[in-house]
Amino acid sequence: MNRPLARAAGAVDPVDEVLPLPQLATYGVQHVLAFYAGAVLIPIILSGALGLSHEQLIHLINADLFTCGIASILQAGGIGNVGVRLPLLQGVTFTAVSPMIAIGLSAGGGVPGLLLIYGSVIVAGACTYFAAPHFARLLRYFPPAVTGTVILIIGIALLPVAASDVVNGVGPHRMQDPVALKNVLYGLATLAVIVAIQRFFRGFVSTIAVLLGLVAGTLLAWACGDAHFDSVLQAPAFGYTTPFHFGLPTFNLFAILSMLIVMLITMIETTGDVYATGEIVQRRIRPDDIARAIRADGAATFLGGILNSFPYTCFAENVGLVRLTQIKSRWVVVAAGVVMLMLGSMPKAAAVVAAIPHPVLGGAALAMFAAVAVVGIQTLSRVDFNDHRNIVIVGTSLGLGMLVTAQPNLAAAFPGWAQTVFGSGITLAAITAILLNLLFNHVGRGSLSPAAAVAGRPGGLIGLDAVNAMDAQAFEQTFGGLVENTPWVLERAWAMRPFADTLALRAAFQNALITGSSEEQLQLMNSFADLGSAADAHNDYRLDPAGAEAGAGGRNEDARGEVHEMAQAYRGHFGFPLIICARDSERYQRAVLEGWSRMANALAVERAAGLIEIARIANARFNDRVADANPIQTARARAYRNP
Repeated sequence: MNRPLARAAGAVDPVDEVLPLPQLATYGVQHVLAFYAGAVLIPIILSGALGLSHEQLIHLINADLFTCGIASILQAGGIGNVGVRLPLLQGVTFTAVSPMIAIGLSAGGGVPGLLLIYGSVIVAGACTYFAAPHFARLLRYFPPAVTGTVILIIGIALLPVAASDVVNGVGPHRMQDPVALKNVLYGLATLAVIVAIQRFFRGFVSTIAVLLGLVAGTLLAWACGDAHFDSVLQAPAFGYTTPFHFGLPTFNLFAILSMLIVMLITMIETTGDVYATGEIVQRRIRPDDIARAIRADGAATFLGGILNSFPYTCFAENVGLVRLTQIKSRWVVVAAGVVMLMLGSMPKAAAVVAAIPHPVLGGAALAMFAAVAVVGIQTLSRVDFNDHRNIVIVGTSLGLGMLVTAQPNLAAAFPGWAQTVFGSGITLAAITAILLNLLFNHVGRGSLSPAAAVAGRPGGLIGLDAVNAMDAQAFEQTFGGLVENTPWVLERAWAMRPFADTLALRAAFQNALITGSSEEQLQLMNSFADLGSAADAHNDYRLDPAGAEAGAGGRNEDARGEVHEMAQAYRGHFGFPLIICARDSERYQRAVLEGWSRMANALAVERAAGLIEIARIANARFNDRVADANPIQTARARAYRNP
C-alpha cells in the first residue's frame, strides 16, 4: 500500500465502523459459515490419523472453535500491540496438518501423540510472538520460489489424506468390495455438489459451497444408512474446554523444529493475507501492522496449545469474503469470534460435525486441498524460471517433498530424531527450499552459480551479473537488436540496472518504451521495415520457418507483393509502418486482411497498436536470447507456437 484512502474530516473509516447489532450478527454468522467447514476439518483429520475416540474428537472440535473465537477477536479487535485490527478471521492453518500427524505418530498416536503436538505448538507460538517485530527484515529470504513451493507441496501432500478419507481406509486388496465403491461415491457426490454450487451460484451461496457439499453428502449417507447421529443425543448441551484437558504437554526438539517451520510458513501466509486485506479496505500496511498480525498468530497458537487446539493463521477464504461482500468492518469479524465462542461451548454442535462420514469429508477435503495447491501454482507463476537457480530450488524441493509423500514409511529408515523431518513432505520441502535459496542466492553469491544466462554475444552466454556490470555501450551492443538499435530505448533500459532477474530485465525494455515522447516513439516505429519489403525479408529474428515476427521473410513472392502494397499504403496514410508481431501464419494472414480496414482508425489508435506490437516483438526476441538459459521452457513455448 502506498496511499491511505482519503476521507472527509470526522468520517469513520469503514474498517472501524461499528454496524448495528442485527447487521453485525448476520455478517458475523456469514463469516462463520464460510469458515466453518475448513475449521472443523483439521481436528477431524488429525483425530482419524491418531486414532482418537469419538468423545475426544468432539472435545477437539469444541476446543478448536472456542480458540478460533478468541484468536479472531484478538486479531480483529486488537489488544495493545497484538492484533492488526483488520477484518481478518483466524483459523487453524492447513500447513500444520501433515507435520502434526507426523509428530503425533512418532509418539505412537493417541493421547501421547496429542501431548507431543501440544508441546511443540506452545513453544512455536511463543517463539512466533517474540519473533514478530524481526520477521519483516527476513522477508527477502522467502521469495516466491520458496513460498510457492511450500504452498504447492502443502496442497499436494494433503491430497493423499483426503483420498484416504474418501475410501475410508480401505486397502487396495478390498477395492472390489461394494462398501468401498459406496464410499467413493459419497466422496465424489460431495465434490460434485461443491463444484455445481460454485458453477451455478454466486454471492453468499458460493462462499459456503463446501459447507453445503458436506450437508448434501451427509444427507445422502444418512439416507443410505451410513451416517448416524446417536452421539448427538448423548452429548451435553453445554460444555467448556479446560486447559490441558488431555494432560500436560511433552516436548521434543525435532517436533519443536518442525512446528517452528510451520509457523515460519504461517508468518509468510499471514503477511500475504494482511497485504491483500489492506488492498481491499484501502488501508496502508506498514511493517508494524505485519508485526501486530504475527504477534496475534503467536499468541493464539500459544493459547491453542494450552486449550487443546492447534497453530493459528489468517483464513484466506474469509479474505475473499471481505472482497466479495465489501463489508469492511473489523467488528464483523469480532462478532464472528463471539459466535465461535458460543459454538465452541456447545458439544452437541460438535457431535453433529463429528458424525459426518469420512468419505464425505474426503470429498470436501479434495476440493479444499487442491485449491491450496493452486494457490502455490499462482505464486510460482511469479518466479523467473529463466534463472536456472529457481528451477533447482523448486524442482529439488518438490521432488524431496513428493518422495516422502509418496513413500510415507521412508521415515522409519532414519533415526528417531530425524523422523519428524522425513515424516512430512511439507516439512522436508520447506527446509530444502529455504536452504537451497540461501545457498544459491545469499551465501557466497559471487562465487556460486551465475544468474540466468542471456545469449547476446559471439563466444557464449552472458550471465545476469555481467549484464548488471555492463557500461552503456556494451549493453547497447548486446541488446540493441531487441528494439532495432534505437538509442533512447536502450539508454533508459540500461539506467534501470541492477536487474534482480531476467523478468526485471525484460520489464526494463517495456517500461522504457512507454516513457518515450511522441517524437521518440515515432522514431522507434519508423526504424522497422515495411512488411513485405526486401529489408523485412532479411529480418534475423524469425520465430518459425514460415516467417519473421515483424516481417514476411520466407513467404512466396505473390503474398509478399500483396503485403508490401498494403504496408506502403498504410505508411503513406499514417506516416509510420504497419508493425505486426506475426508469430504464426494465421496471425500473418489475418494482418493482411485487416491492414486495409485499419486505415479507417484514428492516428492515436494505430500509434498505440504499433507500440504494443513492438513490445511483443521485443518480448519474442528476448525469449530467443534467454533460450539457452532454460531449454525445456523454450522448447515447450515453441511447441505451442508451432503445433
